[in-house]
Amino acid sequence: MEIKVINEQSILLYFKEEISEKNYKDVDTTTQYILSKNISAIRDVVPSYRAIMINFDNKQLDYEQLISQLELDHIELSTSDENANKKVIHIPVLYNLEVGPDLEEVAKHNNLSVDEVINIHTDNEYLIYMLGFMPGFPFLGGLDKRLHTPRRSEPRVKINAGSVGIANNQTGLYPSDSPGGWQIIGRTPLKVFDQYSDPMTLYEAGDYIKFYAIDEATFKEIETEIANNKFNKEKWVTNNHEH
Repeated sequence: MEIKVINEQSILLYFKEEISEKNYKDVDTTTQYILSKNISAIRDVVPSYRAIMINFDNKQLDYEQLISQLELDHIELSTSDENANKKVIHIPVLYNLEVGPDLEEVAKHNNLSVDEVINIHTDNEYLIYMLGFMPGFPFLGGLDKRLHTPRRSEPRVKINAGSVGIANNQTGLYPSDSPGGWQIIGRTPLKVFDQYSDPMTLYEAGDYIKFYAIDEATFKEIETEIANNKFNKEKWVTNNHEH
């Protein structure tokens, strides 16, 4: 961990220069540790992929005093595999050219068949590093290198809610209608963000998303359940689906 002074009231804690699950866990553990110290001079703690910004009141503490009170050398960063306790959210996706107009482009760019793209995309579990850009938009890590595809040269004016896409080394899910330049390969019928629900999203940072392929009939079945307020979360999201 490296400490950098940003200004008189802000410092940054830097971890390895990479986006990885290990970095995410180290950032999260350190963030929770800092918050648990309950130092009144700290105004805000802002984690990111590989850093934590701490904003503090320098009228209460100066930089040296803050570092002393934080006792960062007391943090115990785990070296064990904690995946046994991870929460996996299963997201059904219809992969075809009607709802995934860039499916063939992703396949062509990577010298794969459409079926290979679908199989690779549904094979991994993707860690949610954070939610942002728009409410409920998950920033996911773990996209297989075989699927890395540049963004579209011309962004679309509208990408439909539920669209699943790829942009460079990331895959993502649009919770609402939005402009965007991602390569769209499919769509989920799930309403992953609902401001009137509690919680408002099906997932949170630290969870994992596992996409699984469904056919058009199943897509319509889920849509009907949602429209009739009979959506079976246990059936479609919680249970482990093998397709």
